[in-house]
Amino acid sequence: RLHAVDITSSSFRLMWPELLSQETGYYTLEYAPTDDLARKRTKQVSGAHTSLVLSNLAPETTYEVALVPESNVHYFPPQTTRVTTLAEEISPVQVLISESGPHSFHVSWAPTLDSVSSYQILYGPLPGNSVKLLEVDGKDNSTVVENLAPNTTYLVTVTAIYKSGKEKSLSAKACTQEGE
Repeated sequence: RLHAVDITSSSFRLMWPELLSQETGYYTLEYAPTDDLARKRTKQVSGAHTSLVLSNLAPETTYEVALVPESNVHYFPPQTTRVTTLAEEISPVQVLISESGPHSFHVSWAPTLDSVSSYQILYGPLPGNSVKLLEVDGKDNSTVVENLAPNTTYLVTVTAIYKSGKEKSLSAKACTQEGE
């Protein structure tokens, strides 16, 4: 009867039936990662509530959740459920090309996430298979690609390298301007 909705990588909303009212008690909500129950956190919620959002959670983690109705009228058994958060948000979700000149352009991306250790920018002319690689710190969200041929279309791929070792990529096309 206790269940989760709106699950993301860092939050979920718990819903439960109306067991108490403002007058008859309150709920104690306990939650912890199943693999580290010592990190249990507790929240108290007024008896008038039937839902609560838990946030600042770890991605791809299963949580044990217990809702204990603290009633001064009836005894209600604790309601428990397990909820697994989603994998990290996909980054980058957009790649923007700007300030394009004959021999360079500016590449920026969003969002930047704490869980990314670095970005790799691969770029090469289309058609063709000569690809160059730039590595950028995970805190940065843009770089300039230089020494390009004028009037050429490039394929640019930005790859987020997560601290977990996972990778996510997104590509965009960029055209250099005609030379002098």
